[in-house]
Amino acid sequence: MLNHDDSSAIPQWTHDGSSRIPFWVYTNPTVYERELERVFYSKHWNYVGLEAEIPNHGDFKRTKLGERSIILARDADGAVNAVENICAHRGAQFCRERFGNNKEFLCPYHQWTYDLKGNLLGVPFRRGLKKGGEVRGGMPADFSIADHPLTKLKVAVRNGVIFASFDHDVEPLEDYVGPEILPYFDRTFDGRRLKVIGYSRQRISSNWKLMQENIKDPYHVGLLHTWFVMFGLIRGDQKSHLVMDAHGRHGVMASTREAVDGGEATKGLNSFKQDMKLNDTRIIDIKPEPWWNGPTVVMLTLFPNLIVQQQSNSMSTRQIMPRGTGAFDFVWTHFGFENDDQDMALRRLRQANMFGPAGYVSADDGEVLEFCQDSYEQDTNHIAIAEQGGKDWGPSNHVITENVLRGMYAYWRKVMEI
Repeated sequence: MLNHDDSSAIPQWTHDGSSRIPFWVYTNPTVYERELERVFYSKHWNYVGLEAEIPNHGDFKRTKLGERSIILARDADGAVNAVENICAHRGAQFCRERFGNNKEFLCPYHQWTYDLKGNLLGVPFRRGLKKGGEVRGGMPADFSIADHPLTKLKVAVRNGVIFASFDHDVEPLEDYVGPEILPYFDRTFDGRRLKVIGYSRQRISSNWKLMQENIKDPYHVGLLHTWFVMFGLIRGDQKSHLVMDAHGRHGVMASTREAVDGGEATKGLNSFKQDMKLNDTRIIDIKPEPWWNGPTVVMLTLFPNLIVQQQSNSMSTRQIMPRGTGAFDFVWTHFGFENDDQDMALRRLRQANMFGPAGYVSADDGEVLEFCQDSYEQDTNHIAIAEQGGKDWGPSNHVITENVLRGMYAYWRKVMEI
């Protein structure tokens, strides 16, 4: 097993600041082990689901926090619980279903039984099996059921969104998100009841941080994505602003769609194809919603594992689950509101086709992240340059910048002591 505190196994970050990122940041196994402990398993909140996914007593959802399997469950009192999917007896992952409804959890190996809060309820043959005058087996006399619950996580729920942490001393969720970012979170999640439209899932062969980077990097949006630049959904000349929390770990990009023209923002871009037309224009036929308060797209990143997307009338959460240095699972939960009328519900469903593994836009991101990871693993002595817009980090009123990405690595270096 790797010793994630073995600093001698981590190369030196030789450049000042966070604008030049060594390739080994994405490939070093000791760095990754330290990330799991310091970023995913302590001092941070992780997104794990929506209340709309487990609305009723006994509903549960199996997901992951970092690499560890966890279960969300709705108790009889309406509370949301989160427990680790590891039996306290022999360590079996007892839950295999992705979703379901149970009044208790039963481990199939030896049938230890737990309530929905994770408390141990029963142990078969705890007192042994009596056969004639003989008692066969039985747990030791000092064995106490109360001492053997499942590992329980701390849970925070805000306006229908569920977060969890293995660290019970983690700061309050509202403080963690911060006053700069919280209004944007509440803009989408304002207390209206959510309705899940569907899911997309993919495994991307790149380091997990690259997906956080991707959404914190508006510089690429009008260059990589033909769809966005062609139909004016996001472009460099639009009214935009970037917001960060005080630590640099979270970020927001907000932009307002404008009419496409042949100006400087598209001049010379290979991704701008003047003659491209849509056979069905309904996918970009957006209907402004009062709660937008201006922007037609807001992309919010909460470090380390959540992306909240509102692009036109499509909304989703995107959950990052790392799988070693060179892969992560990526789950999209597309949602709307329970009070959406039929027209809006259909719009959200139709526009969801822009996103996900085969989305008109998002397929580009998954592919280029793998391009990057291939290079990082070939030669870890190189560096990635993130100096568009300068070397510092902070808010911005345009998208031709990598400042939010630099903010994330300033925070990452501090937490990781690298």
